[in-house]
Amino acid sequence: MSGEFLEERLPVCVRMGASYADEYSVEITQTANRGEYRRLVQPYPIRIFNVTYTKYTATLWDEILSLYHRCYGMYAGFRVKVLDDFTTNDHVSAPSQTDQILALVSAGVYQLQVAYGVGTAISIGKPYRTIFKPVANTVLIAIGGVSQTIAAMWSVSTTTGLVTFVNNSKAITAITQAASAVITVGVSHGFSPNMSVYISGVAGMTQINGLRGTITSVGVTTITVNIDSTAFTAYSGGGTAATRPDASEVVTGGCEFDIPCRFNSRIDVKSVTNNIGETSEIEIIELLNP
Repeated sequence: MSGEFLEERLPVCVRMGASYADEYSVEITQTANRGEYRRLVQPYPIRIFNVTYTKYTATLWDEILSLYHRCYGMYAGFRVKVLDDFTTNDHVSAPSQTDQILALVSAGVYQLQVAYGVGTAISIGKPYRTIFKPVANTVLIAIGGVSQTIAAMWSVSTTTGLVTFVNNSKAITAITQAASAVITVGVSHGFSPNMSVYISGVAGMTQINGLRGTITSVGVTTITVNIDSTAFTAYSGGGTAATRPDASEVVTGGCEFDIPCRFNSRIDVKSVTNNIGETSEIEIIELLNP
């Protein structure tokens, strides 16, 4: 079972002078005829850091040893920022809403993640790191490549990395044939400009099914979307307009993120001078299920 987690970052970033490596859990059995049987136990990279610190003794206590003790050594987890791998966009560039494909968890719920590796992948695809700890106010989301900027459309948990879309779904009773289709959805519809809706289940004007339109204006009982329905067949009945992504739609996102970790060794401290201390090599290991 997962232990406790402190939602705070290792005070000193894993930086120049530290080392880290990503490992994969692979079972290898060698046969008498020099063959190998290899089994990938799980497809996620596990990052292991080795760091040392030389600091004023008071600073060492405030920044490193304080966290170590409050975590009860190897028991509780914490966040680590890696200076060359902290965003979904080329590791260090500003994130965008189309950086990575999000994993569908359940209807309307998606998991932030980041893929690793450039070039051709093996049959199971590229490895992904699940982003459990996105940095607050850095997450950007798109559906079908269209940015979703309205806060009322979705929310994200900075402790789990789960993105949850609001399920606002209204029955359609009319759609106009126009350069910007006007859709009748009834009173108290709760839609607002710049939201987007997915259209499905329409009879007659079947060409509009499976399309997502951004709302450009709203009326008491109607919404106007940026879908040109001029050449579509006339509407004859039925249908829904929903904000939540359909399972067929590609949801993408980007963010800055921390890696959930725990200490994987004790910390030995050596006094260099009366007021300067030096730690032993500290091993910090990624938590795959924080």
